[in-house]
Amino acid sequence: MPVDEFTPSKADHFTFGLWTVGNRGRDPFGSEVREPIPLPRVLQKLSHLGAYGVSLHDDDLVPIDCTPAERERIVREFRRTLADTGMTVTMGTTNLFGHPVFKDGAFTSNDSRVRAFALQKVMRAMDMAVELGAGIFVFWGGREGAETDAAKDPRDAIRRCRETMNFLCEYAIDQKYNLRFALEAKPNEPRSDIYFATTGHMLHFIETLDHPEMVGVNPEVAHEHMAGLNFAHAVAQALDAGKLYHVDLNDQKGTRYDQDLRFASESLKEMFFVVKLLEEGGYEGPRQFDAHPYRTEDEDGVWDFALGCMRSYKVLQAKVRRYNEDREIQALLAELRGLGRDDTGLLGPYTPERARRLKETPFDIAALAGPGLKYERLDQLLVELLLGAR
Repeated sequence: MPVDEFTPSKADHFTFGLWTVGNRGRDPFGSEVREPIPLPRVLQKLSHLGAYGVSLHDDDLVPIDCTPAERERIVREFRRTLADTGMTVTMGTTNLFGHPVFKDGAFTSNDSRVRAFALQKVMRAMDMAVELGAGIFVFWGGREGAETDAAKDPRDAIRRCRETMNFLCEYAIDQKYNLRFALEAKPNEPRSDIYFATTGHMLHFIETLDHPEMVGVNPEVAHEHMAGLNFAHAVAQALDAGKLYHVDLNDQKGTRYDQDLRFASESLKEMFFVVKLLEEGGYEGPRQFDAHPYRTEDEDGVWDFALGCMRSYKVLQAKVRRYNEDREIQALLAELRGLGRDDTGLLGPYTPERARRLKETPFDIAALAGPGLKYERLDQLLVELLLGAR
């Protein structure tokens, strides 16, 4: 593997879900095209490529019908492989969507016994995540939704989710687990409509919990794009709220089915600003890739895909540095910052005096509306920078 400035290293804290490089190319219209890759080889290859660690669903490692003795053996062998390869488990989660028992959801199922089983499964997955050293536990409610609202009052679904998250926060406290929870939104697929469709929905829901300080979000590029939204804005809102606990990076062609494309393979300009936010906004968590190799690929293509995700992030990092050093771009941004400075004292926290002065101040709105803001020039400079012309 050639070494250059875009070669990933463990210092970059790049991680992959086991389900990403482990994806065998199956889709709704065709069966698997790749043989399973043994877990030891997955960890060895990712480590060799420069990845820092992995994340996993409980079922990625331990089959759902595993006996306690089999579970102990599997986890023991996996920990040994982690040590041998220098890899880390950064995040754990639970598969609450694959088995037919979750056909009507897990936390929101109309069947109370299914909801109880889901709680049991999550607690056991949390135990395993902590045992493997993970500090983040993600919740994606893939089946928490509906095809017809006649079947379930969405207020009941919200209440059940709240009760479940409160229960699991208390379990983590009782077990003295140093875990932070991250909620992942998605608008649809596999359900027709999924509750808490966007990161904004999740941020509001968190504030209704008994322990909001334990819970943040795990926004994903494709999921926000499926709703027609700007992923960089979701990241910014989560950062502003102090709730960006984890992030899933991939790419997506518009408001289609969930494509999980290689990071930055489609949305270069938006992914530039995502990288800029992550690198400059105080985010200290892993840069996780939750994407899938093309169905056209064999195992060699899987590793091309993994390396491509990491290299694209590194290239965009370099572009961010160049953007911050570009004199013409920075001069335009300085002009905008100058416009934003309040030299009048009219803006700021409310006071009766400030309100009085605001109401009495005359504004020449024709003069305010006149000047152009040079956004066309600024955006063209960014495009040229991304295309390598600057």
